[in-house]
Parts: sequence; C-alpha cells; structure tokens
Amino acid sequence: MKRSLTLIAIFAIVMLANFIAAQINSASDDSTIHSVIYSEDSAKYEASKQSVNEEVLLETTKAAEKGLRKFWEYTGFRNLTYGHFIMILFGLFFLYLGIQYNYEPLLLVPIGTGILLGNIPFFQDGGINLQIGVYQEGSVLNYLYFGVIKGVYPPLIFLGIGAMTDFSSLISNPRLILLGAAAQLGIFITFISSLAFGFDLRDAASIGIIGGADGPTAIFLSSMLSPRLIGPIAIAAYSYMALVPVIQPPIMRLLTTDKERVIKMKPPRTVSKLEKILFPIIGLLFTTFISPSALPLLGMLFFGNLLKESGVTKRLADTARNAMIDIVTILIGITVGASTQADVFLTKQSVFIFILGAISFMFATAGGIIFAKIMNLFLKEGDKINPFVGAAGVSAVPDSARVVQMEGLRYDPTNHLLMHAMAPNVAGVIGSAVAAGILLSFLFV
Repeated sequence: MKRSLTLIAIFAIVMLANFIAAQINSASDDSTIHSVIYSEDSAKYEASKQSVNEEVLLETTKAAEKGLRKFWEYTGFRNLTYGHFIMILFGLFFLYLGIQYNYEPLLLVPIGTGILLGNIPFFQDGGINLQIGVYQEGSVLNYLYFGVIKGVYPPLIFLGIGAMTDFSSLISNPRLILLGAAAQLGIFITFISSLAFGFDLRDAASIGIIGGADGPTAIFLSSMLSPRLIGPIAIAAYSYMALVPVIQPPIMRLLTTDKERVIKMKPPRTVSKLEKILFPIIGLLFTTFISPSALPLLGMLFFGNLLKESGVTKRLADTARNAMIDIVTILIGITVGASTQADVFLTKQSVFIFILGAISFMFATAGGIIFAKIMNLFLKEGDKINPFVGAAGVSAVPDSARVVQMEGLRYDPTNHLLMHAMAPNVAGVIGSAVAAGILLSFLFV
C-alpha cells in the first residue's frame, strides 16, 4: 500500500514537471512570436516616419525655392534692362562731372542722384506695378515732383537769384542790356529749327528756351506747354549750363580777332543806393508790362533783389539767397533727375532735344558776340565793347561771366572783364524770362 502511494506520488510529480515544462515552452514560443511581430511593426514605423520626413523636407525645399524665386523676381537685378543700365551710367556721369571736375556740382550732383533714383528697376508684370517714381501717384517723389509740373520751384529759384544778384554793372552801363537781349536770338532760331524737326509749336517753344542756358526758365515754360518733355529739356538745359566753360570759349575765339580780344572797357561808374532800390521796382513794372506771362519769374526776381537792396529786410534776403534756394535746388535737381526714367527719356525725341539745345546755346553765344561787334561800329574808340562780353548774354549766372573773364586774361593779363560781363549776364536772366513769357502768351491755351 505504501509502495503504491509512492508510485502515484512519483507519477504525479513527473506529470506536473511535464506540464510546467510545456507551459514554459509555450510562453517562450509566444514571446518569440510577439518579438517578431514587434520587430516587424517597428521597421514599418521607422519606414513610415522616414517617408513623412522626406515629404516634409521636399515640401519645405519647394517652398524655399518658390520664395527665393519670388525674391529674385522682385530684385532690381532681375528687372534690369538696357535702358536702366544706360540711364544709371548717365547718372554716374553727371556725378563724375560734378564731383571730379566741379562742373556746377550744386546742380549736377542732385540731378545725377535723381537719375539713379528714377532708374532703379522694379517688378512690373500682370498688372502689378511697384514703381515708386515721380510718375506713380502717391509716391514721395510724385509729391515732390508737383513743384516741377506746376511751375512752383522756378519762381522760388528766381527769388533766390534776385536776392544774390548785384545789378550795379547793368545800371552803370545800360547799353549792355542789348547784349543780353541779342543772346536770346538762339531761342527763336531753335524754335524755328524744332518745327523743321517735326515738333509742334508748344514743344518747339519749350526746346528753344534751352538756348538761354537757364534751367528754371526752361522748366517753367515746359511745365506749361510740354509737361511730358520736362525731363529731357531740363537735363539738356542744366547740362549746357554746366558745360559753359567747354562750349563757349571755341565760339568766342572763332568770332573775334586778336585786336578785339584785347579791347579794354571803361571801369563802371559808382551806382547810388537810390538807383539800386529803384531798379527792381522800375524793372518789374517795365518787363511785366511787356510780358505779363513772365510775372511769376520776373516778379520773384525783382522782389528778391528789392529785399537785398532795400537794406531793411536783410534777414529775408539772407534766407532767400541761402537756405531757401539751396532747398529748392535740391528738390528740383532730385525730381527732375528722377523724371528721366528709361522708358520716358530714351527716345528719339530726347536725342533731337539735346541736338537742338546745343544749337540753341551756340547761337545764343554767337548772337551776343556778333551784336557787340555791330555796336562797336557805332561807338567811339574809347567807348567800344570787348566782343567777349557779348558771350555773357546767356543767363548762366555767373559761369558765363567767369568764362569771359578767363578768356580776357588769356590774351591780356591786365584786362579784367568780369564786372562788365556781369551786365549782359544778368540781362540775359531777364531776357530769357521775357522771351519765355512772350512764347507762353502766344501758345498757352
């Protein structure tokens, strides 16, 4: 009995051991299966994650590429044309002349900078125009350009010129006024020549005034008659003002003899204070009665001179001839320069304007010299006029008078012509304004 129980116990232990072993093996198999399944899921997850990352990277790359392409489309490098490039070179040339050679730097430096500003290329496509120049309504330059197209700046320039001009040389020798009048010959010759080139009456008048070498007058007249040509006309006028020392001397030498070049003129007489005060008043009334349309220019010119000569408005005169004229010169230079955008300026008309402007300026110089020679035919030996002085009849004050002085000293180191040359020079300022008023009276409707 005891032996049977022992066998049963041994059998039960063996069966229990087999059961436990089977359970352990089963658990091990399940663990292996789960491990395999987990490994497969992990691989799939990693692959899916990598795929998502690649898609995100691709989309980010495409977005960055699109952004860079859009940025490039809006840059000046992408929108640069041959016209922009030519005008930028033109602006740099103006800066070079003004800075390196000191040719009218107060004019050429602002104008040159304005040309650069007006020719920065902007994105234009599909009806989108991001230009911010003088022709785009609402831009800063457009507001500043208002003073040009409405003729506001030129009279203010004339106010400053009047406040800094001494008319003593003209008052002491009034016959020299005729030389300033004769120099306006170039204006009317070029007016006729412009008609032959196919320009209409209004455009021809605006181009002709370039011969006076008076930028403010040219801007004033063209703003009234030919607003679309303000840029080329103003640039031409100021260019020839700056190039007075280059253009005038060859013409002066060509039209005079050695004997005429060394003519010495009598020293101008002393002018009283009363004469200096009366001159702007009488001059204002006389010239504006002849040419009422020139009142904005002549009125400001003589008013500025009255501020100077009256002796009781020194502060106003100082402001007009210093701070105010400097500010207006900056504004007029920047805006006129900015108006020469490539698509507006680089035309066949602009080329003709520069050619006709040069012709006008040369005829104006020649007109003053020839008229001085004619006057000498009727003057006594001691009263004769040096024909060089006639070249100062253009209104490039005081550059033309300085050129006359330099040429006179070239042939006779003791012959000082500056004070004599200032008379037709300031007369030329008055003459060009009167001529502009006459043309405006006939053609403005």
